[in-house]
Amino acid sequence: MKGIYFDYAASTPVDVLVQQAMTPYFGRNYGNAGSLHSFGQSAMAAVDNARQIVSEAIGADFGEIIFTSSATEANNLALRGVAKSHQHKPAEISIDQRPRLTISAIEHESVLETARDLEREGAEVIYLPVEKDGSVDLKALKDVLNERTILVSVMYANNEIGTIQPIAEISKIIKNFNHEILLHTDAVQAFQYMDCNVHRLGVDLMTLSAHKIYGPKGIGALYIKNGVKDKMSPITTGGGQESGFRSGTENVPGIVGFGEAVRLAGECRKKESERIGELRDYFWRALKKVYPRVESNGVLENSLPNILNVYFPSFKSEELLIKLDMAGLAVSSGSACSVRSSKPSHVLKAVGWPIERIQASLRFSFGRPTTRSEIKAAINIFRRLTK
Repeated sequence: MKGIYFDYAASTPVDVLVQQAMTPYFGRNYGNAGSLHSFGQSAMAAVDNARQIVSEAIGADFGEIIFTSSATEANNLALRGVAKSHQHKPAEISIDQRPRLTISAIEHESVLETARDLEREGAEVIYLPVEKDGSVDLKALKDVLNERTILVSVMYANNEIGTIQPIAEISKIIKNFNHEILLHTDAVQAFQYMDCNVHRLGVDLMTLSAHKIYGPKGIGALYIKNGVKDKMSPITTGGGQESGFRSGTENVPGIVGFGEAVRLAGECRKKESERIGELRDYFWRALKKVYPRVESNGVLENSLPNILNVYFPSFKSEELLIKLDMAGLAVSSGSACSVRSSKPSHVLKAVGWPIERIQASLRFSFGRPTTRSEIKAAINIFRRLTK
């Protein structure tokens, strides 16, 4: 494909070194990791090595990492696994005895829709409001916690506007409550750029994804803190792989690629964060010169360095997106998991923007292949389209 790609928050290309690490497990090392013979043991050794890499990257123990087919499955396992362990027959409990889950209003769809499904199954779900910059309202969090609260889920960094949440502070609020409450964070977007040490953050569950960090699609992971597994139930049953929480033959090439992508991300995190942040700011300054009426939908000082969500007055986002794509620039109008549904962004709605602004906004996200020359070329495209 030719053109300029500014949609790295949706997906990233697989790094060449990741491809190289995966290649043997499509060919000569094709054994099933569950088999006892040498082929199987070779595959299991590769899985274990990747598990060690991922666990060390976030300060976890080896056995606290559960590989899944995606971040969506990991988020489902976190929410459903905890809820299922508290499940009762509807006839056995009254309304004021229902287990309560609390999530932010700007979570990824895989958390939001799972929570809504759990509501239909009898759980109570509280949707935390956010401030204008997308930060969770901490006072509201304190107010909604009660003895029925079993889980709080707040994403580390938002996938549409980039807002970074104070997860460590949220953890302190939860841990100071006189009742055990588990804390889950979706760190899919944050891992490339933020410290994801689970102990410093104070989380019990954390979701990660490979294809957001230059690894393959179809592989994710859930960190489950030691001691928390006893408070969860599996949602996929079968042969008992992944400590019984994710039965199914291990995706050995994908897991190996995930491990290599995590290793590479750790090596270049600081340098890339600074470089990408500078490119984003350069793009933003240049864009405002070309089209002075643009406005940011987030607060850059408290956001990931690679995401910029922009309001374009007098434009419709879908029309502008198509024009940009035809001109050779790929961007997004929101989360790749919901954009085809044509629904207005729930994130922009939650932070308080009117529908007219939401329907005239685009997300730009930058990555390792992004260069200053690409930024300049993109600005020239805008110059032509906004005359």
